[in-house]
Amino acid sequence: MVESRSLENGIRVIVKRMEGLLSVTMGILVGTGAAFESDSEDGISHFIEHMQFKGTPTRTAFEISDAFDALGSQVNAFTGKDMTCYYCKSTSEHAKKSFELLSDLFLNASFPEEEMAREKGVVIEEINMDEDSPEDLCLDLLARASFGKENYGRNILGPAENVSRFTREEMFAYKKERYCPENIVVSFAGNIGIGEAVALAEEFFGGMQRTKFSDRDKHVVFGTDRLFRKKPIEQAHFAIGFPSVPRDDPSYPAVQVMNVILGGGMSSRLFKRVREELGLAYSVYSYTSNYQETGLLTIYAGVNPKKAEKAAEAVLSVLDEFKRGDLSDEEFSRGKEQLLSGTVFSQENTSSQMLLYGKQMLYRGEVYDFEKRMAELSALTKGDVLAAIGQCFDFGRAATATVGNLEKGISL
Repeated sequence: MVESRSLENGIRVIVKRMEGLLSVTMGILVGTGAAFESDSEDGISHFIEHMQFKGTPTRTAFEISDAFDALGSQVNAFTGKDMTCYYCKSTSEHAKKSFELLSDLFLNASFPEEEMAREKGVVIEEINMDEDSPEDLCLDLLARASFGKENYGRNILGPAENVSRFTREEMFAYKKERYCPENIVVSFAGNIGIGEAVALAEEFFGGMQRTKFSDRDKHVVFGTDRLFRKKPIEQAHFAIGFPSVPRDDPSYPAVQVMNVILGGGMSSRLFKRVREELGLAYSVYSYTSNYQETGLLTIYAGVNPKKAEKAAEAVLSVLDEFKRGDLSDEEFSRGKEQLLSGTVFSQENTSSQMLLYGKQMLYRGEVYDFEKRMAELSALTKGDVLAAIGQCFDFGRAATATVGNLEKGISL
């Protein structure tokens, strides 16, 4: 059973009750992230996420983590391009205390100066680690090549120089503007009822004052840059990005099936051709990123530098064949079944359900409809997927990124 309520201050509460379980996952979702930041704020959403765990007026950072551990609860958070999420998973017995702790760190983080100084070093090391992870670096470069230096092109971590100079005042100001009741969803999934969940949300979040929240505009453009970073590493990494559909586009389900067929698993065309048949890559895959205004279809491969050109030619050959619409009934059926089964499997996991229902409420202001989703997927035809293929592979609008010990990046 799924139910939702809104508190008087505008906070939305969504509950997916999963009877028969002994646990519950609780999440607090905020509609902000890297895509909403200015140049001077670049990285601030992620840094705030880190600092939320570093102490409140009544608990130190250690006392927060120790209190969760004492309950056997798991707590974490992540920052994305357009959402930040704080969540914990607990036994049903300890749900109230766990939610109180999660609410405390979310609402009352005090950003102590000494903790900020330490955490800046931690985040800068995270940035360095990302720089030393060529796969992550390549995909970050592709986002920049596709969307430019703003909005969805931003690296979530931000530049080290920004992180090193962020002040408490800037962080509180950003939270005041973005962490508003109208921009927050509290999501529960597991063995908890709507009455208990709303009571918890009201007890700990009811005191937030409603604001006149006004979202920031995003000027989104799609670029065709060719970015290259020379690095003395053992592998070469390249990625190709094509414009795709927004998450609310009617063809979104067809695009998802298309992606499964192209590069979504071990039976996909990219995996079979580039890895299994030609042995040119250990890792090769595709995925879609779908946002409010636009989307990005990404194809990635990590290869031997000496075989980078040949591997790129193989990937482009697969894409060219795919673009021509040579799609078998068996491929279509397998791709659709994988997506259908994945949708069913996600229904059995409290963490994925908390996030799924929370995101639907945050992004669209509505309750996720599992039956509708299954019906949409079931109704897809091969013609729908062929139409999606036809609209997604415009090589004149593609962007590329390459990282490795090469003289130049890949070309299309």
